[in-house]
Amino acid sequence: MNITFSKLSLPKSGPVVFGIRGKSRLCPSVTALDKASGGSVRRAIDVSHFKGEKNQMLDIIAPHGLKNDMILFVGLGNQSLSETELQDLGGFIYASIDKLKQQRATIVVDFGSDPTQAAAHVAYGAKLRSYTFSKYKTNRKKDSSKVKKLIIAVNGEAKARSEFNKLGKLAEGVFLCRDLVTEPPNILYPATFAAEVRKLKRLGVKVDILGEAAMRRLGMGALLGVGQGSRKQSQLAVMQWNGGLASQKPVAFIGKGVTFDTGGISLKPGAGMADMKWDMGGAGAVAGLIKALAGRKAKVNAVGILGLVENMPDGDAQRPGDVVTTMSGQTVEILNTDAEGRLVLADALWYCQKKFKPCLMIDLATLTGAILVALAKEYGGLFSNNDELSNQLISAGKGSGEKVWRMPLSEIGGHYDKMIDSKIADMKNIGGRYAGSTTAAQFLQRFVNGVPWAHLDIAGMAWAEKTTATVPEGGTGYGVRLLDRFVQDNFE
Repeated sequence: MNITFSKLSLPKSGPVVFGIRGKSRLCPSVTALDKASGGSVRRAIDVSHFKGEKNQMLDIIAPHGLKNDMILFVGLGNQSLSETELQDLGGFIYASIDKLKQQRATIVVDFGSDPTQAAAHVAYGAKLRSYTFSKYKTNRKKDSSKVKKLIIAVNGEAKARSEFNKLGKLAEGVFLCRDLVTEPPNILYPATFAAEVRKLKRLGVKVDILGEAAMRRLGMGALLGVGQGSRKQSQLAVMQWNGGLASQKPVAFIGKGVTFDTGGISLKPGAGMADMKWDMGGAGAVAGLIKALAGRKAKVNAVGILGLVENMPDGDAQRPGDVVTTMSGQTVEILNTDAEGRLVLADALWYCQKKFKPCLMIDLATLTGAILVALAKEYGGLFSNNDELSNQLISAGKGSGEKVWRMPLSEIGGHYDKMIDSKIADMKNIGGRYAGSTTAAQFLQRFVNGVPWAHLDIAGMAWAEKTTATVPEGGTGYGVRLLDRFVQDNFE
């Protein structure tokens, strides 16, 4: 979809969208429109049930006295709209135009304390909602009815366009994550995921890919153990974006990239197993984030590390009862091969701190079903060894609309931590029936070595069963907007 910006004026033809706070509080452009229509617009509003409430829409077909095909009024509510509410408004408008089979429309923005900012965020929300994944559909006639062009009319269009251009780069990062999460597992596996990461070199990102031989030399027995049952070779993708001062330590993001998770020998039930193509949602978010940072030339030094594996149950697969040695030298007793994501992240976290000496580390993973039991699909689970970092992420979640909720975590040696002690190794990879998300985080904490760190369990957030204002059903791209906002607020 093409989005352009123009000066504020009343288009003489085509569908036009206006915002209204209430029947008695018409925006200046609507007042002018009513005058041009000889009062027919005002009468249409008065006799309708439209009250200007949020998410209300009134459409007038071929309005009397005007040459426009259609006029649409969208409710703004009675309160000022935040950035995320403006984005939701844009998504709602896009969906309404699309439902009416209109391929082109103008949105008039003369509302908000700063209409140029409002225009940029409305356009951004519409772009996010416009996402589709149809590359494997052989009959794409339905897509011909999609919205092809939106014109945003606003005073100060150059400023609005400049702001939207930055948000558009963020949307491209979100779309990369959605694409990766949605790809089928016969197309997206460790090597092909790594190939997608290499494309970020075009944006100035330094990319290194470590194969199994290199990881074996580094002693990554935990990560390699997960992938040993697959014919697809495991990979470690390393991305560096150096947009800050050379003296600044990087901020590091680590993603779980299990491109398909059968559970291994601890085989998952067949029902719903196809969903496990998105068990690489954390890695997808990190790749999307690095693309967004590079695309908008963020003034930060950032590292992204993806542990890419496929968890399969063949004759060489890891067994319950095995003991593996991690890159850190610590040993792990494998009691459940379906608790594999933490093994991947353990080696990736250790490699990250030893190689890059980051100021902090944040990992993202579709790690546990237990986080869904606790938080459903409303929040990502946040675990951290650092209060300041936790508060920064909570704030970024509120600002971006991708919310997180802090969950309990013990210090090493504390009650929860003792739940993963093993009788024959340093630790076991599951902690038992209770506090499953917390014991998974406790496992990861043993590999951060005191570095400020946060773990985001996004098992409930990577995939949506129903469409919301800016997120179509399917891969959500969750984590990209959250962490981009985190970087903006604290490192730029």
